[in-house]
Amino acid sequence: MMDEKKRFIQEFVPGKQVTLSHVIANPDEGMFENLGIQQAGALGILTLTPSETVIIAGDLATKAADVKIGFLDRFTGSLVIVGSVSSVEMAMEEINRFLSETLQYTPSRITKS
Repeated sequence: MMDEKKRFIQEFVPGKQVTLSHVIANPDEGMFENLGIQQAGALGILTLTPSETVIIAGDLATKAADVKIGFLDRFTGSLVIVGSVSSVEMAMEEINRFLSETLQYTPSRITKS
């Protein structure tokens, strides 16, 4: 029996926007282990278009608050930051503010679970 090849197709909507801003407060310890990142009080998850914006966002996050970058992918626009709940929220607010006010991006409402 032949193995069926699978394709991954990724689409981006043209424009400059923060497509997701979500804080996971006090996640399960196993989540950090599964992600292969340092354990902290919160995870901040962002996706950005164009994807290279994630480099700017990572820089903004680490300068705005006491957070660490858990994951950054300039090809998909994914950013995960870790730190205390308040630090992650502060970093995400600054990312949205700067991108909106300075670079004219469409910001995303920061959600929390």
